[in-house]
Amino acid sequence: MAIEVRIPTILRDYTDGAKAVEGNGASIDELIADLETRHAGIRNRLVEEDGSLRRFVNVYLNDEDIRFIDGISSSLDDGDTVTILPAVAGGA
Repeated sequence: MAIEVRIPTILRDYTDGAKAVEGNGASIDELIADLETRHAGIRNRLVEEDGSLRRFVNVYLNDEDIRFIDGISSSLDDGDTVTILPAVAGGA
C-alpha cells in the first residue's frame, strides 16, 4: 500500500532532497523499516535502539499525533499521509 511520507528539511539528506517520498507498511514501524531500505540511516534518526520513537521526533498520521493513537504501532491504510516533524525547542 502506498503511503505519502512528508520529510522535514533536516532529514532530506537521507531522501536526496525529496520533500515527500512514498513508503509501504501496515504500521508506522513497518513504514519506517520500508523507508530504511531506500533511504539508509533514516530509521536511526527516528527510532531509539529499543524500538520506540525518539523523544524529539513528532510523527503525524493524517494530521493526528501518533502518540495519541497507537504510537509506532499505529495502523496505516493505503493513501494515508505521514508527516515527520522534529520537535522545536527554544526560548529566552
